[in-house]
Amino acid sequence: MSTTPVPGLRILLLCHSFNSLTQRLFAELRARGHRVSVELDINDQVTEEAVALFRPDFVLAPFQKRRIPESVWRALPCFVVHPGPPGDRGPAALDWAIVDGQREWGVTVLQADGDFDAGPVWGAATFPLRAASKGAIYRREVTEAAVAATLQALARFTAGDAPQKSAPAADGWRGVLPQSRRAIDWSRDDSTTVLAKIRASDGQPGVVDALFGQPCRLFDAHPATLEALAGFGGAPGDVLAQRDGALLRRTVDGGVWIGRVSVALGDAASPIKLPATQAFAAEAAALPERAAPLTRAADEWGELRYTEHGEQGARVGVLSFDFYNGAMSTAQCQRLRDALVEVKRRDTQLLLIAGGDGFFSNGIDLNCIEAAAHRDGGSAADESWRNINAMNDVVLEIITTTDSLTVSLLRGNAGAGGAFLALAADEVWAQRGVMLNPHYKNMGNLYGSEYWTYLAPRRLGADGARALMQSRLPLSAPEALRIGFVDRCLDVPAGDALDAAVQEARLLAASYNLRDRVMRKQIERAAHEAERPLADYRKEELSRMHRNFYGFDPSYHVARHHFVHKLPHAWTPRHLAVHREVAAR
Repeated sequence: MSTTPVPGLRILLLCHSFNSLTQRLFAELRARGHRVSVELDINDQVTEEAVALFRPDFVLAPFQKRRIPESVWRALPCFVVHPGPPGDRGPAALDWAIVDGQREWGVTVLQADGDFDAGPVWGAATFPLRAASKGAIYRREVTEAAVAATLQALARFTAGDAPQKSAPAADGWRGVLPQSRRAIDWSRDDSTTVLAKIRASDGQPGVVDALFGQPCRLFDAHPATLEALAGFGGAPGDVLAQRDGALLRRTVDGGVWIGRVSVALGDAASPIKLPATQAFAAEAAALPERAAPLTRAADEWGELRYTEHGEQGARVGVLSFDFYNGAMSTAQCQRLRDALVEVKRRDTQLLLIAGGDGFFSNGIDLNCIEAAAHRDGGSAADESWRNINAMNDVVLEIITTTDSLTVSLLRGNAGAGGAFLALAADEVWAQRGVMLNPHYKNMGNLYGSEYWTYLAPRRLGADGARALMQSRLPLSAPEALRIGFVDRCLDVPAGDALDAAVQEARLLAASYNLRDRVMRKQIERAAHEAERPLADYRKEELSRMHRNFYGFDPSYHVARHHFVHKLPHAWTPRHLAVHREVAAR
């Protein structure tokens, strides 16, 4: 059976939030000629109104936390994307799969029938379940399987084929994974068990625990090597050292790095997820730092990593930076800039700026900025200002690399300033499944910086850059290639993107005209600087950002607060709900 659905359908995406999976389906369906509108699942009345306004052929629900209203699923087909194989039921499918040690998992597209995850199956896809966090698996394997299963379901539906009946799960309904199953017994659980529990809880809700006698929730865990543990004693549960914002904690058979914790801060509306060393700054300051060199063994965790490949005279340097959720705090930006300065001294012909495995970058760290507002003497505006300037320093370091070629590699999604960070390189390569959100306005109408007023028009033209910034819609990698935002779309699985890019980069570094390209680059950069210095672009952008941070309009601060504390949406933005935009005319 073909998995290519008939084009021209009207599809309403109903979702709790416009998350990465929903964005990918939004882009894939639009690319196939469908008319797609989005409604956030706020309440039954709003959903009913959206259906009445848009008159869709069917509803697709990629990310739901509530039942679809009976008045809707009885009136027209409603397909639910469930992150589990056929027969699996419940709201914590991935959580259970990870703690249970499943080796294979899947995604099912089923028809809503009033009971959670129990309707007829229209499409399904499976994948090996790797050892990674819930969020990492969701953004990669679950998303790819969801696209495949959704296209399968649409093809079956439009062909008039009948669905399959859902087989009952052997264990029946499985509800939310309780904290009693997530809880870590540091005196008994080995490192593998600790990692599984934290990875299954990553994103939300975290593992309820305590550090330094204070309650917190744990996130972002990584295995510790024997080298990292060398010279340390301590009992299971003891905190031994720090590195890149993470704390090294002893287990019964080794140790784990805890990268993020959520803690209550002052008068904050809810706990804020922060680098562990920032959440427990005084305690961390008393710990030894077990720094990770840029060049090190592959199994030694750290946020920054550098490798080299190829023959002398055609060498490729690869600088990776794997920051949690793609957010780049002031300190992380400073470390990345220092790393860029260091690796630029190497005798390489091409520098591959490879971001992280899950994200390239999402720009400034809104959680760290929000935390500043709730510390004595702190200021969210001041921290925003420090962070955007540190981010600009990173971008500037890449733009002014004129003695070699630079390539940004997007293995994972990129957004806001992180998308424009990628444009600082001479070329931008993106894995085929990457989603980009190259705009700022969704965060309280931010103007943005990262030299976007120089970088975007250079690629897209003035009109193209203006249209991009105003659209506020996500871009798929193929669409970004079409408009010129990226130069190459790597048609390989996400897990193979780095190796594929290194091979392509080695060919480019060995090309006969490389020296001519570098010379042309130097001439062009000098001409651009003579026409208008980079400092002018930065000054103008920051003058607008200063108004966002310190001005009378609090929109940015309100939007950041809502984002960090995950406050529910009150309405669907008009750029997503096109049915409401049309109705308002």
